[in-house]
Amino acid sequence: MSLRDAKRISAHSMVEKSPQKWMRFRVFLAGSFFLLALLGVWVRAAFLQTEQNDNLKSMAEEQYLRAIELPARRGLIVDRHGSALAQSVDVDSIWVDPHLLPSVPQAAKLLAKNLKLDEKELSARLSRARRFAWIKRQATQSEVAKVQALGLPGVHFAKEPRRYYPHRELAAHLIGVVGIDGHGLEGIEWVYERELSGENIKRENIRDAKGRKLATNPLENWNALEGAKVFLSIDRNIQRIAEKALLRAVSENQAVAGMAVVMDAKTGELLAIANHPPFNPNLATGVSKATLRNRALVDLFEPGSTFKPFVVAAAMEGAQIKADTLWDCEKGRWLVGKKVIHDTHPHKQLTTHQVLQVSSNIGIGKIGQVLGREKLHEYAKKFGFGEKPQTGLPGEGRGLLPYPQAEIALVNQAFGQGLSVSAIQMAAAYGVLGNGGLLMQPYVVSKVVDSEGNVLFENHPQALRRVISESTAKSVVSMLESVVEKGGTGTQAKLEEYRLAGKTGTAQKADLVARGYSDKRIASFIGLAPADASRLVIAVVIDEPKTEVFGGKVAAPAFREIAAEVLPYLGVSPIKMPQAASAVAVLADAPEVKSMVVEAIKHMQAITEEGEEEGWTRVPDVGGLWGRQAIQKVLTSALTPQIYGSGRVAMQKPPAGVLAPRGTQVLLELTPLVSTVSR
Repeated sequence: MSLRDAKRISAHSMVEKSPQKWMRFRVFLAGSFFLLALLGVWVRAAFLQTEQNDNLKSMAEEQYLRAIELPARRGLIVDRHGSALAQSVDVDSIWVDPHLLPSVPQAAKLLAKNLKLDEKELSARLSRARRFAWIKRQATQSEVAKVQALGLPGVHFAKEPRRYYPHRELAAHLIGVVGIDGHGLEGIEWVYERELSGENIKRENIRDAKGRKLATNPLENWNALEGAKVFLSIDRNIQRIAEKALLRAVSENQAVAGMAVVMDAKTGELLAIANHPPFNPNLATGVSKATLRNRALVDLFEPGSTFKPFVVAAAMEGAQIKADTLWDCEKGRWLVGKKVIHDTHPHKQLTTHQVLQVSSNIGIGKIGQVLGREKLHEYAKKFGFGEKPQTGLPGEGRGLLPYPQAEIALVNQAFGQGLSVSAIQMAAAYGVLGNGGLLMQPYVVSKVVDSEGNVLFENHPQALRRVISESTAKSVVSMLESVVEKGGTGTQAKLEEYRLAGKTGTAQKADLVARGYSDKRIASFIGLAPADASRLVIAVVIDEPKTEVFGGKVAAPAFREIAAEVLPYLGVSPIKMPQAASAVAVLADAPEVKSMVVEAIKHMQAITEEGEEEGWTRVPDVGGLWGRQAIQKVLTSALTPQIYGSGRVAMQKPPAGVLAPRGTQVLLELTPLVSTVSR
């Protein structure tokens, strides 16, 4: 083989091997590329798993999970017997997904028409929203039915708790109101917002790509969704009695406003706080701030003559005067500096007892002078004036208690001018007289209990301090008894069945513009019931009465009405047993009932239960009986029934089995049967 052929063969061989080598190189190159890519993916995956795990997990959950906040059911507000004064009920709220509406303007027009909303505002709100917009919160059943009938796509209904006040106006100023979002705005609802509202709980739901709910994470403990329960010292029956009496006093005297307070003299518990004008918290939208105001706690006024017993008590405590000390009342006209002090009726000489009975300004002014500036100011503070009563309620008035520098200021303060007080302060101060000289802490919240039964807060009767001795307190109460007797200024407060004690007050209202006094008046009557063993303090204050202005004519009848109903309700024994004839007249009008009552009264004359003291009997159990049956059973036990309502007996007081004096009134609350018809 020639050299030339050899070179040719060699070149040919190299040409044949070159494609194979190139192919192997390309395969190697491609393999290296994919290996590097795989390595990059692995490195990226490792980075995402280690460094970006939380972010990616969150992004994924946002796609398929929806967190829904479950609002806590607001806790109950109940009276001293557990009767609900404020509770929550589930109602429908209407919302829409604007993305699913065929036409936002058309939908807004239809919804606005049926729900009485502003069409332009609703249309603008829906246009701004992306996937959610409220249409109407807490809609009525009729409104929900109207919207359902429209059949609009994207419109949904959600259950929300709404605050409901079953007794409407009853104790509304005390309980307060909540806003559309369920947060307290006034009263107890506001003060105990944190406890009542509880804590909302979030639950995650799985949803598909269109946002439809597929699964729900169930709630294990539904109690966690309920706020605490607030127990008040208020008795709803006493509250209703006080509000009814106050309404009559304000209406009959054409007054601007009024307030009434009923307090347990021994414990300081507030049993009723009534205010007028009333309002319905279920319909509180648009109600003025003035109407929402708890006047008994917030409003300050000059007490007038209702302040006089404290001056007498302070002077007697220092042994400076006695009940029979004589005072020259100057025939109704007394010059103090350049000012003339007048009495409504002229008197020559009066004892201390008579000064209170006829409410002599001159007599009490001279007692104030004997007491002196320092002692008057000191004892006024001891009785609780010039400081907040610390009931725990919002807006408490401290009142004004200036030191009486001038002689005329001393005299004016003695008969209740030149200082200001609240109705709660006055009730607490009169409680000193009825409680043997001790000032009790007034309170309205008994306890707060969470949804699991744990007591978060509890009040107990607390004596703040001794103000006067027990003997002084009894002496002053005895003097105040004469106020409601013949010759006193408060005879219209008198009850035949019970001994009462109290004081009338008629004070001029200060004119802040003219810096003097106007012709407007505050009429009041504050007292103790019964006088011999004080159970209640009752304060009635009427603001700007028109037909009459004197406390003895304006406020005293309301005091009497409250005492006449509340004392029997509490089981307080009357002085004497009511006559049988009066029982017939009060209890029955129907002839068949009258005959039944007469027979029962004849029978009860011979009753003396074996083993019991003469003049005492046990209260029978009449629960569930019809009204007539209950009347007969109570009367045959030598007791006097007092009936409210119709139907069967739902509640009785005193309770069955209690040993009570003959003639004691037994309160029977009747409730009609409600029939149900299956459809």
